[in-house]
Amino acid sequence: MLTQTPLLISEPSATTKLRKIFASIDAFSCPHRLNFHLHTVHSDGKMQAIDLIQQAISLSLSDVAITDHHAITGYCIAKHYLDHFASQSRDPHSLPNLWTGIEINASLIFTEVHILGYSFDPEHEAMQPYVQSKTTAGLDYQAISVIKAIHLAGGLAVLAHPARYRRSPEDLIPAAAALGIDGVETYYGYDNSDPWKPSPKQTEEIRQIADTYGLMHTCGTDSHGFKISRRL
Repeated sequence: MLTQTPLLISEPSATTKLRKIFASIDAFSCPHRLNFHLHTVHSDGKMQAIDLIQQAISLSLSDVAITDHHAITGYCIAKHYLDHFASQSRDPHSLPNLWTGIEINASLIFTEVHILGYSFDPEHEAMQPYVQSKTTAGLDYQAISVIKAIHLAGGLAVLAHPARYRRSPEDLIPAAAALGIDGVETYYGYDNSDPWKPSPKQTEEIRQIADTYGLMHTCGTDSHGFKISRRL
């Protein structure tokens, strides 16, 4: 009797590339080379999406993501501007890579957390509950549903700033790992320092827990002000 070999569905090439970028991240990657946590006026930030991209260009960043809360409008505006800028540039390869991004409120072990999504298809049906500029409810609000939706849309899911919640990173990271999350925002400035830098104590603690569960590390300033190089 002939047996049928199961089809192997390969991960989208963009997501594979992003995994390699996350694997290269250390305490010095952000904000001088990368920035994967940025907000615009399309959620609770103060900066226009185009101004944000202009700053990323002027800082010669290689990769950025706009992660507005429950919204992708800022990303879409920035993407349109960056594509037009690249078409007029003599050296388009020097411009930043702009990744799809979002920050979603979710319940994880009865605690509200924020889950970052990257490199997903913003038009995918699974993501539609999460791009309506408001927090979801019911089953859609559960962390397992958020992570699943991001994965169905071809993206990666990351637990944002694990040391900012009611429950500790020791509780939250293993719980998120059990639900299939891909990474944690290991490098984060909890003290809002200027210039921005990741908080050493929390970074070391979170990095060790994430490594235990085989999770990737990300970084970002979580900018809400007029400079992408700092948080406020």
